[in-house]
Amino acid sequence: MRCGVNVPNFGPGTDPGVLREWARTVEGLGFDLLMVSDHVAVTPDVAERYPEPFYEPFTTLSWFAGMTTRLRLGTTVLVLPYRHPRLVARMATNLHQLSGGRFVLGVGVGWSRQEFDALDVPFTARGRLTDEYLGTLRDTWRASRETAAGDATGLGPLPVWVGGNSEAGIRRAVRFGDAWHPLRMPMDRMSAVLAEHTLPGFAPRIALRLTAAPVTDPERPAGVGTIEQIVDDLDRLRLLGADTVVLDPYHGDPEETRRPHEAWRALATVATHWRTRS
Repeated sequence: MRCGVNVPNFGPGTDPGVLREWARTVEGLGFDLLMVSDHVAVTPDVAERYPEPFYEPFTTLSWFAGMTTRLRLGTTVLVLPYRHPRLVARMATNLHQLSGGRFVLGVGVGWSRQEFDALDVPFTARGRLTDEYLGTLRDTWRASRETAAGDATGLGPLPVWVGGNSEAGIRRAVRFGDAWHPLRMPMDRMSAVLAEHTLPGFAPRIALRLTAAPVTDPERPAGVGTIEQIVDDLDRLRLLGADTVVLDPYHGDPEETRRPHEAWRALATVATHWRTRS
């Protein structure tokens, strides 16, 4: 099982220098994947948790691709209804090609009504639009493969991870995705979904919050607790069939972005213990 990191590409403490150090840290610690989030219009409801500066994901990941050599790069998650699907297909394909086949496209329906309004996209149609756009992506890539005179790049297909914790999101992952990508979902709920559904793949994003004492709350989120609890969570996810687990060290307070070393220390601790365990 591979491990990745969701890197904050937003917030008052984030600038190009900090982002560069994030990339160096994640790759240097031996993680397999670096992912970033997506917002286009940072409306007031978005800004409460993800304030400016907010670095656009395709631009940022293209920049990361030039400064890394081994890391896969991805979106967790791109809000698919915000952009024309053929534009997404073009950008994702080119990033996959230019990075040497290292791109993972994680997509979701979005949640910010104010942002949808600012972009003139109907909020209540976001599920339908996501399904429609995923179909367009699939058809566009299929047509490109059929018309190309062989694959000159020699790269594998671009993987698509479909986010969404709801039943609709799970069905969407089954229909269109290469993996189901739940976000910060309780362990028991993920286990239940995997028992009830035949999924194309499983690549969850979980929290990362290290504590000195064990967390005994029965509702403890995966990835929260002592290092022993967190490594045990990773083991359980591996046994559930996870191909990749993405660790998310951001917990909703924008001031955290001014203290990236705290997240880097937690990631170093997990990397050391997980490497020893596996």
